[in-house]
Amino acid sequence: MNILDKIVADKYKEVELKKSLIPIQQLENSVLFNRQTNSLALALRNSKTGIIAEHKRRSPSKSVINQSVSVQDVATGYQEAGVCGMSVLTDGKYFGGSLDDLLLARAASTMPLLRKEFIIDEYQLLEAKAYGADVILLIAAVLSRDEIKSLSEFAKSISLDVLLEVHNLEELEKSIMPSLDMLGVNNRNLKTFDVSTDVSKELSKHIPDDFIKVSESGISSIEAIKELQQYDYKGFLIGENFMKTENPGISAVEFIQKLK
Repeated sequence: MNILDKIVADKYKEVELKKSLIPIQQLENSVLFNRQTNSLALALRNSKTGIIAEHKRRSPSKSVINQSVSVQDVATGYQEAGVCGMSVLTDGKYFGGSLDDLLLARAASTMPLLRKEFIIDEYQLLEAKAYGADVILLIAAVLSRDEIKSLSEFAKSISLDVLLEVHNLEELEKSIMPSLDMLGVNNRNLKTFDVSTDVSKELSKHIPDDFIKVSESGISSIEAIKELQQYDYKGFLIGENFMKTENPGISAVEFIQKLK
């Protein structure tokens, strides 16, 4: 089993447990459930920089990235830096995140928030909405076409934007459908963890113009972004580059100023 298979197997167990503890009605009755969502796709379409900044404490490939900064401070710093949106890792076992991180980021900011999670069930979309997310991530590598369709349509029915992530042409071709807003290309090979933005460049010509193109992972330089903009990418998900510094917000400010 590769790491992705392990994470997903654990996720099925985790979701079953959560469903038995917190009924759907409780999620739907939460204070944030009916708030007006803020579209990340729209923010990216209108932005010159397109930065989606991430909050991530650790990952399976890099054990500790940053355990010391508070999620509220990171969210406030990112918002002040003028990012288009913030990605919040909510997986606990492998990334050290939680739904509470999403709640705290929401309390500290008004920008679009992406729940970065391994989504396999509609229940997780209701959780995302209840905890203040505006956008959800679907990963083509772990979902069938039918699952992508039903999950993305359900997300749209509760006013959540959908970012679908692919790693190769095969995943991209099975995934293209009208219920997606953004197509993200992950430059990291999930089996080897090697990173190359060539993946984004190669797949760009296969992504229809109706979708906002987002490049994810391994983007650490202004040059990389300028180059990807030539391939019509509007969004750039940056995680470790900001999070590995003492003050992610200030790192984002400096990076965006250079990019402008």
